[in-house]
Amino acid sequence: MIFNRCLGLVFLGALTLSSLSAEIVIRIRPPRVVMEHRDARPSRQHVWVSGYQRWDGNAYAWNGGRWEQPPRPHGRWVAHHYVRRGGGYVLVEGHWR
Repeated sequence: MIFNRCLGLVFLGALTLSSLSAEIVIRIRPPRVVMEHRDARPSRQHVWVSGYQRWDGNAYAWNGGRWEQPPRPHGRWVAHHYVRRGGGYVLVEGHWR
């Protein structure tokens, strides 16, 4: 039983590390950010999560922004962005800080 749990943890760790190291390098520069119209903020707690250019495997497609409530008080949204790496561009996912 303990062996099975340890083995499961090893596989879980390997899957986590492999997913972290898997990056898609896009050779085409991402288009400029689209200027979005923001509707009225639903409440004072909501934060604007900006849209971004998403690579769909063939071309970029705009993924629109939205209002969200932070997962914890005073949460700050760090927007999606691309970094130059490996002769192309890699998406850094947006996340809460």
